[in-house]
Amino acid sequence: MHKLLKSSLATMMVCAALASPASAQELSESHLAAARAAINGISATAPYDQILPSLAGSLQERLIQNNPDLEAQITQFVEEETLKIAARRADLETEAARAYAKAFSEADLQAIADFYATDAGQALLRNAPVVTREVAEAANVWRRGIERDLVEAVGTRLREANIRAEVPADALAPATGEVAPAPAQ
Repeated sequence: MHKLLKSSLATMMVCAALASPASAQELSESHLAAARAAINGISATAPYDQILPSLAGSLQERLIQNNPDLEAQITQFVEEETLKIAARRADLETEAARAYAKAFSEADLQAIADFYATDAGQALLRNAPVVTREVAEAANVWRRGIERDLVEAVGTRLREANIRAEVPADALAPATGEVAPAPAQ
């Protein structure tokens, strides 16, 4: 059943990709503008804001560690080059806009942007990580409960049918695990 579900999901994803509302050459400026508004509204690229500062800090640290006598020059050069490269952040925004424009119609993107501009949209962005974590915790408690009940029910049925089978308490343990939380928005 698990393989069937995975296969169905894969098929749906391929169909969705083929039925994309727009191909790269069909993206109008207004469609891309709506995509930019949506990605700004949901802060879609915000998780990537620390990439350049992190890389620069790591490079600076390694260079200074190997060349402590050049700390001032290394710091200056890393800062100057980082500022030059920072302008390339717009490239990520452009690619994100293209990805969203390919996946959503212009009207849908505008609706997404409009929703996330509301108080409710902002509340969703603020609270989604906490809610996602709580739902994942609830799913894990639920999973453990149904796992226990399933093992007990099957064990009872086997005993009632006079079938001598050992049903260990952790009979489902190898096939199950904690439920992973859904990705945050």
